[in-house]
Amino acid sequence: MTRITNLVWKLRIWKDTRGQDLIEYALMAGFVAVAAGAIMPGVATSISTIFRKIASTMTAAATTS
Repeated sequence: MTRITNLVWKLRIWKDTRGQDLIEYALMAGFVAVAAGAIMPGVATSISTIFRKIASTMTAAATTS
């Protein structure tokens, strides 16, 4: 019975697309930021600072969970 239950949950997760849009927008924003940093070197330091802050916030959130 547990194998069937596990299979049902895996199928539900596989078909779940609720967070897909958010991930796509985040990836697109990241690509735009990287391209802007490559084109305009003065902006690169600001972008690097923003990504560093995001990374530290995510690391802090992961350690508290």
